[in-house]
Amino acid sequence: MTQENLNPESTSFGQESVTPEEKTNKVLGVFDSVATKYDIMNDVMSGGIHRIWKDKFIKQIAPQPNHDILDMAGGTGDIAFRHHAYTNGKANITVSDINQSMLDVGQDRAIDRGITTMQWVATDAANLPFDDDCFDIYTIAFGLRNVTKIDTALAEAARVLRKGGKFYCLEFSHVDNPIIKKIYDVYSDQLIPRFGEIVAKDKDSYEYLVESIRKFPRREALKHRLLQAGFSKAQFTTMTFGVVAIHEATL
Repeated sequence: MTQENLNPESTSFGQESVTPEEKTNKVLGVFDSVATKYDIMNDVMSGGIHRIWKDKFIKQIAPQPNHDILDMAGGTGDIAFRHHAYTNGKANITVSDINQSMLDVGQDRAIDRGITTMQWVATDAANLPFDDDCFDIYTIAFGLRNVTKIDTALAEAARVLRKGGKFYCLEFSHVDNPIIKKIYDVYSDQLIPRFGEIVAKDKDSYEYLVESIRKFPRREALKHRLLQAGFSKAQFTTMTFGVVAIHEATL
């Protein structure tokens, strides 16, 4: 039984215990604050490695022309633009995010690139406004850990996918090697908030992001939750010593 089923009136926001509504509002506040510096901070925090992770993510997905693709929590467009490039602009791509500030950044970037065919929809992953069975691929990159009701969001992903459709999640995971984990924990605790303070002028938001990674379900637990949500099979692969993982599930 998951945490949200055990106590539906309480969830975590970093180290705080808050109501689901409070978490949603706090997450909105975090990404309102960091939206304009979000992509720069990704480069700073990962040393640019996030670009390699995302490229590998797209290669594993291998989207095809005429695929109907939903990129959830995709506000600034990083994953959507890769879908667009991989399919030579021939896929039908919908970018969705709960945060309008993030979508505004993504739409501006799309205009700068001359991309006018994407749909941009502000909505909650746990309450999608789309019909059943309308997408071939659902992607969510570095966003699932910020969703208040993860199991509801997974069920919604299954609902909007067609039979045989694929779910892909790229997310921070958990380092298993104790030596590397110690180094990673020091980096996360001491340097990431400092980078946030210097670059984004927002230390608190990046302290939350570090805690959200630690609170995120373990890989096997998320695999089980995908199966519980209605997917027929699920698996995962790790990168960079387990710092990130790609979760894949088939409806």
